[in-house]
Amino acid sequence: MRSWLFVPGNRPDMMEKAARADADAIILDLEDSVSPQKKAEARKAVASALATLHRTSRVWVRVNPVTSDHCEDDIAVALAGGADGLVLPKSESGDTVRQLMRMAGTGCPPILAIATETAGSLFGLGSYGGLEEALYGMAWGAEDLSANLGSSATRDETGTLTGPFALARNLMLTGAVRAGCQPIDTVWTATRDLEGLEAECNAARRDGFTGKMAIHPNQVPIINRSFLPTTEEIDMAERIIVELGKNPDVGAVSINGQMIDMPHLKRAARVLKLSKQYGGAT
Repeated sequence: MRSWLFVPGNRPDMMEKAARADADAIILDLEDSVSPQKKAEARKAVASALATLHRTSRVWVRVNPVTSDHCEDDIAVALAGGADGLVLPKSESGDTVRQLMRMAGTGCPPILAIATETAGSLFGLGSYGGLEEALYGMAWGAEDLSANLGSSATRDETGTLTGPFALARNLMLTGAVRAGCQPIDTVWTATRDLEGLEAECNAARRDGFTGKMAIHPNQVPIINRSFLPTTEEIDMAERIIVELGKNPDVGAVSINGQMIDMPHLKRAARVLKLSKQYGGAT
């Protein structure tokens, strides 16, 4: 899934708006966007939304951390409402995912782990293997990590991620690929800077991310478009498959003066699969 739109769990009006945003997934948030005093109220609103929202998008629920007193009640609401998945915040390692699975019990839905929100979590990013049946994806978060580290900003004056946050992003990407799940890029917090969002989406897709989280409906169309292959990419992918298919005994061919071999064939197959899944190119 390309776009993952967060919605505060205590805002029914925003949930209705999000349902019309054409996001691949909506995340009803019971964690950071809901104050401790509003948790019970938010659970009631999320239960109602799960029962009434028009399901053009998959609906996931972000529960509170497994160490929180709220987590079990959050899970119960999500499971009772038939949520399509659980979003796990403050995940420290694969063991945190396993703990959530135990708490959810039989019938635990797919899990998206937000895996870089504490300093300690960076040391666990290689530990998510063996969870293929449960772990749908991994995402990284900069703002909680910044608060935990005590940093004053996540980006420098040019808008580039500073060292600790570039490290978290890159380790999470490789950890997700190693675990065999979807790598999802973090939110773009400047909701009015849509050009900046598009540039960051393009950079994320270039590096291997397959989706991005959003915090405003106006970000969804850009994310959806950015994570589709272009017409040129589809044409090249088709040509790579044809040319290598003509030469099954040859490990590499030349196309437009570029050596094309097995890694290119794998990328070409992914491009065509994505194009077929979403019905075309950007």
